[in-house]
This record gives sequence, structure tokens and C-alpha cells, in this order.
Amino acid sequence: MKIKTVKFGSLNFIIKLELTILFLIIGLPVSSQNQKDILPKAYIAYHTDEAIIIDGKPGETSWNKVKWSDDFIDIEGVKNPRYRTRIKMMWDDANFYFYTELEEPHIWGDITKRDAVVFYNNDFEIFIDPDGDTHNYYEFEMNVLNTIWDLFITKPYRDHGHVLNNWDYKNIRTAVQIDGTLNDPNDIDKKWSIEIAIPWKSINETYDERIIAPKGKTWRINFSRVNWDFDLIDGKYQRKRNKETGKYLPEYNWVWSPQGVINMHEPERWGYVLFTEKNVGAQEVFVYGKDELIKKRLYEIYREQRSHYNRHNFWNQKLIPGSIDIKGKEILLHVETHLVGYTISVKSPFTGKTIYITQDGKTGNQLK
Repeated sequence: MKIKTVKFGSLNFIIKLELTILFLIIGLPVSSQNQKDILPKAYIAYHTDEAIIIDGKPGETSWNKVKWSDDFIDIEGVKNPRYRTRIKMMWDDANFYFYTELEEPHIWGDITKRDAVVFYNNDFEIFIDPDGDTHNYYEFEMNVLNTIWDLFITKPYRDHGHVLNNWDYKNIRTAVQIDGTLNDPNDIDKKWSIEIAIPWKSINETYDERIIAPKGKTWRINFSRVNWDFDLIDGKYQRKRNKETGKYLPEYNWVWSPQGVINMHEPERWGYVLFTEKNVGAQEVFVYGKDELIKKRLYEIYREQRSHYNRHNFWNQKLIPGSIDIKGKEILLHVETHLVGYTISVKSPFTGKTIYITQDGKTGNQLK
């Protein structure tokens, strides 16, 4: 059937949507050549009653009971990184705790000013979206000198969000331990490790609902490690430059949950972290909510629309798919247009909730 490409008008229309549903993951490996098939990783963050000392070392009993994440992989989800990176997470009523180890034969860094562009050194990064709507999320970066850069982002860059560089995690605690020597090219180092405590109160400031501790909830989170090739100039480490152009060589981006694209600022691709009420040492299995997989399909539609709009400056009705069934269940996709864009909504046959996405990528759920 031929469909004419037009600008969205003021009329509403209904289109049926097909989804392929997968229900359960337990550490799925990344082996797909089709990046659309990549599912975000999941991690269970257990509760601890133990007092955690932030010293860069996993000395507490709780850390020994917490499992490692999967090893980090290249950001596109295909290549295995040169050096190993992995992380642990847990929580209590006051803080969100992280411990990570980064293998590195040459440990170096020279950025010491807070909120400088820390990823110009090798660094470790945390991205957190508490409500999973891809808006109003946090970015944190840290180098081996314990220099941090924390910022709040109202929307992803693709949707022209504002970056609040002067925003800080209040009372955050961080520490670094080095298994090797710092800025010494005459030996081979083993690794550096990071320990972090982010207070829930520091997240409360930017959310309407008070976050004491998100027990029982699932947040969208990802981690990135930036690593640079280097040159030694007068005995000092420097980012490596292309000899012909003089420009810096591109960095490596190694992540926990593969993005499928070289862009950390697509929060819908981040992993899932479930804050279980069970204490460290317990066992729990992460189960994908079926509504989350509906959102995944809606984001594919959104990204097609965003790409088209960036090229042609209008939304393209033809890019919205036709009617298909989901295992015999027919889902109606409602599209409402307005002066600046659109809202797509769908009533979930699994929960009865209405799930929506807007032209700037914001998603949400409405109760039954």
C-alpha cells in the first residue's frame, strides 16, 4: 500500500503495533550483529546493614558477598576491550555504593580541578536516570587523581537539553587506590580501584518525589570507562596525536551495558538496576517488565522520527509502522499531534497502563 509522506496535521490517527517480546534475562551475552537486538544488561543491587568506609578498598564483608557485574565491553557491543573493567553495587538507607576495578598497565592523570573535562584523562563514568524517562539524568566522571566532574542534564543532547555544569552531588564520598605507581612510565602497573557513596539526599534535590531509598524499584543506569592511547613527552604521559594531522586519536569507550552506538547520551539503552530489599548474600533473579519492551519498540520509532526531522525539519507519518499483532494480541498505537510535535501512546495488554512517548523522547506511564 502506498503511503504519502506528509507533515503531521491536527488530526489523530490510530496504528497497530507489533512487538517481539522477551521476558527474562540473566546475564545475556552480547553477540548480535544487529544492534537493534541488543537488550540492556541487568544487575541486582542488594541492601547492606554494614557501615561502609569509603577508602577505595572492598574491605567490608558486604563487598565480598556482592557479585561482580559482567566485564565491560566496547560501547557498540562488539569488541572486547584491551583491559578488564567490572563493578559492584549495593545500597543502604542513606547511600548508593559503587566499587569498581580497572586494569591498567600505565596509570596516569593530570587533571585536578573539579568540573573540568575529566574524560581528557582516562576516567570512570556513571550515568543515572532514576525514573527511566530519559530526561533529567545525572552524569559523573572521575579520574585516578580523585578529580570529579558531576553534572545534571535536562534532556539528551539530541533533544537540545540543558547541561547544568555547576550542579554537584552534595556530600558525595569518593576514594581511589592504585596497585602500581602514578605517572611513572618506568614500570608496569596492575590496576586502580574506585569506591563511591552517593547520598540519596543529593538526588532528592532535582526530583519532585522525595527519594529516601528506591527499595524495590528499578533505575536505568550505565557505566563508561574512557581510555586513551598515549605518548611519552619529556617523560610525561600525554594523549596520543595523529602524526599527520596533529589531532588527538579517538578515545576508547568501554561500558557495562552496550549502547549499540558511540553515544552514552541515549538513556533508553542503559542497563537496569533493581534495588532489592534483600540483604547482600541473598539471591534474586531480574525479570524484564513486558512494558519496558514496549518502550524499547517505541524508542525505535522515535529515533527514526528524530533522524528524519534532523534532516528534513518535519515529522514523517510514513515512518510509523502499520498494524501487526503480538502473539495474537492486537495493540493500538495512538498518535496525537500538536503544534511542536506529537505524542504516541499505547495501552499495555499486560498491565493495563498507558505508555507514551513524546517527540523529545520523554516516556512515561499512566495508571489504568
